[in-house]
Amino acid sequence: MLAQLAIKDIVLIDRLDVSLEVGLTVLTGETGAGKSILLDAFSLALGGRGDGGLVREGAGQGQVTAVFDLGLDHPARVAARAADIDVDGDLILRRVQMSDGRTRAFVNDQPVSVQVLKTIGAALVEIHGQHDDRALTDPSTHRALLDASAALDGDRQQVTALFDDLRAKERALQALRAEIDKARADADYLRHAADELAKLHPEEGEEQRLAERRIAMQQAEKVAGELREAHEIFGGERSAVPAISSVMRRLERRGAQAPELIEPTVKALDQALIALDEVQSTLEAALRDADFDPKELEECEERLFALRAAARKYSVPVDDLSKLADRFADDLAKLDAGEHRLAALETAVIEARQACLDAAKCLSARRRDAAAALEAAVNQELPPLKLERAKFICRVESNDAVLTPAGIDQVEFWVQTNPGTKPGPMMKVASGGELSRFMLALKVVLADRGSAPTLVFDEIDTGVGGAVADAIGQRLKRLARRVQVLAVTHAPQVAAIANRHFLIAKEDVADGTRVATRVGMLETKARREEIARMLSGETISAEARAAAERLLQGV
Repeated sequence: MLAQLAIKDIVLIDRLDVSLEVGLTVLTGETGAGKSILLDAFSLALGGRGDGGLVREGAGQGQVTAVFDLGLDHPARVAARAADIDVDGDLILRRVQMSDGRTRAFVNDQPVSVQVLKTIGAALVEIHGQHDDRALTDPSTHRALLDASAALDGDRQQVTALFDDLRAKERALQALRAEIDKARADADYLRHAADELAKLHPEEGEEQRLAERRIAMQQAEKVAGELREAHEIFGGERSAVPAISSVMRRLERRGAQAPELIEPTVKALDQALIALDEVQSTLEAALRDADFDPKELEECEERLFALRAAARKYSVPVDDLSKLADRFADDLAKLDAGEHRLAALETAVIEARQACLDAAKCLSARRRDAAAALEAAVNQELPPLKLERAKFICRVESNDAVLTPAGIDQVEFWVQTNPGTKPGPMMKVASGGELSRFMLALKVVLADRGSAPTLVFDEIDTGVGGAVADAIGQRLKRLARRVQVLAVTHAPQVAAIANRHFLIAKEDVADGTRVATRVGMLETKARREEIARMLSGETISAEARAAAERLLQGV
């Protein structure tokens, strides 16, 4: 509930501190005393639109502070926590209005945006008046109010959960379709590339091995010529080995004649022949090692050129061709597998949609039952409010093709003000006075469901009197058993039935240069005088005082 309201330097209010309690509190005063100023200031603290003109003349800024005493799990605390606000203790909303039009907002002394302040304020207070365009007159709230009236929040949450699951599956399906569409567009290229690389069958490190072998074969081709020429010298027709062998044999035949001369020479020649034979063997081995198949060199070069051409074509290093081939193969496999996953996911989406639609239809049926019960309850409240010929209609329109997190229903409160007239949206069809009484009837029925903890009614009794004013007062009193109710009223019947009565009046300030709005709680005698004034006007008669006393005693 609203525990305290403090206003400083707003229009005619220089300083005001009001402590409030549960139950029904009324505020009365003569026209122009400042009742609307008080509500404008309160709205400012709740996130209402700021205006530099609200600042009192001569002041640089004005300020409004509203202190609320709430349960720990109240939605306003939840909203505050979501905005990283410390919510221990009371919830304190403060708005500073600068004279240049700028404003600053605070919750529990933490700076917040006006939108955050407005969100929290909406969970704390509802202001209803003849020209109110929020609260119950806002069609966007009607479905939630209907659900709250019949405790359908659990059913709606189930639909929301199924809807979220449906949306998640639809997003997955959309992403998979996009992936498959792209893969399909590239499928021909993928298949061609995969086939080409599969035939090429590149291996990691193959380029280096081929390049080294190619260089070795190219170098061997040049060396082989030199080796053949050397072999020709030592083992061919130009070889000296036959001549040396012939000389050595002739000398050996003469060995007996002069052994001391011939034996050293023969021995040296024998060693030379052995060395020449070794050279020849070495050259033959070298020629065998240097020998290669020209076809092998050609094949090596063709393979190397093919690998490098593929690398240029696919813009990757040669060593990455094998990885690219694997990736292309994987992409093709994914495309084939994706087709199967696509069919499975399409089935899952259809099943999820049907599950959500079934739950939404069940919720819709319960909403229609709830709408009938709400209509009956509200229409029962209308005759005492001088709306006996009017009719309240809770209009539920369903469309299976339009599935939302809240189901398939659009809910709007309509009214028919007289038999034979065309029903229409409450805000458009009802006049100012009728609208306020329709809202009061609704709030009485919905008081313990979907309501803010503090309700403010601004002159909803305008233009009525007698039994209707009494009926309004009785319903405000009933409402105040469940929520805190503040009512700005001109009806003595309403004022007399309240738990507390505040008087709003203008007074001259001490220096006599200006006036200021004051608010004071009335005790028994002063309260009787104010109710008597409301009954008779400026001149209070004895009859008015007696009537005021009877009203107070009748409470």
